[in-house]
Amino acid sequence: MTNGQWTVGQERGHLLTEQANPNSQNLDQLSPLELVDLFNQEDARVLEAIAGARLELAAAITRTAAALRQGGRLFYVGAGTSGRLGVLDAAECPPTFCTDPELVQGIIAGGAGALIRSSEDLEDRAEDGSAAIAHRHVTELDVVVGITAGGTTPYVQGALQAARQRGATTIFMACVPAEQVSAQVDIDIRLLVGPEVLAGSTRLKAGTATKLALNILSTGVMVQLGKVYGNRMVDVAVTNTKLHDRALRIICDLTDLSREEAGYLLERSGRRVKLALLMHWTKLDQQESDQLLAQHQGNLREAINALKK
Repeated sequence: MTNGQWTVGQERGHLLTEQANPNSQNLDQLSPLELVDLFNQEDARVLEAIAGARLELAAAITRTAAALRQGGRLFYVGAGTSGRLGVLDAAECPPTFCTDPELVQGIIAGGAGALIRSSEDLEDRAEDGSAAIAHRHVTELDVVVGITAGGTTPYVQGALQAARQRGATTIFMACVPAEQVSAQVDIDIRLLVGPEVLAGSTRLKAGTATKLALNILSTGVMVQLGKVYGNRMVDVAVTNTKLHDRALRIICDLTDLSREEAGYLLERSGRRVKLALLMHWTKLDQQESDQLLAQHQGNLREAINALKK
């Protein structure tokens, strides 16, 4: 390591993610059922890895939610599978939580083309990671999550270094222990799933653990921001038939309204589930409900409780 970055071409065989798994040494001799059983056995390590990082994940949720409340943004940065997972999680936030597409963004080495075609050679350019941070005008209000299974990806290291220099909150998410690859970041998340069934193929356990961690991080942040009521996605974007049906079911489940009445209420609210619920429970009109929600940063429960006082 040099200044927190990995030297291209340096030996990586000692990394946990590159080691051979003793449980799969006869992988090419297994029957299909034996293969499935082995994968199932090894994938159990993923949940253990998430549990082992629970405190760091909780800290990441707290720091990120605080940053977004202050007008910051959340960026995921990665290459290959790690980058694709970050882009996927970011892309799911607008339909699930009705967030602005700019609020949570995925940055992948190679750009959009790398989502469908391998461009792993581009991960070796730390300067490109730094340039991506500069291009998005990252500031001290923002949070940058560097995702790299093996911890050594220069593109991610370059992005994190640039983010630190700009004062952003930095989070590192890797599947190797800190003694193998250190990281100078605010929150260091290690998802230690052990060697892969297919040696070095980090799209397997490492990818699964990363997907789970990102699910927890983004959903946890949105819960903290008041975009969930109970366990319902009350900020769901009603943009297609499936989501319209979900919106109606949420309203019906949380109120005594029929589906027809819920549909009428949803339209009156401008197809905003959270606003529709507040209008129904408080008997306020759309404008008054909107103002009340704004006073409580969009938190439905806080808005309702405020009227009870």
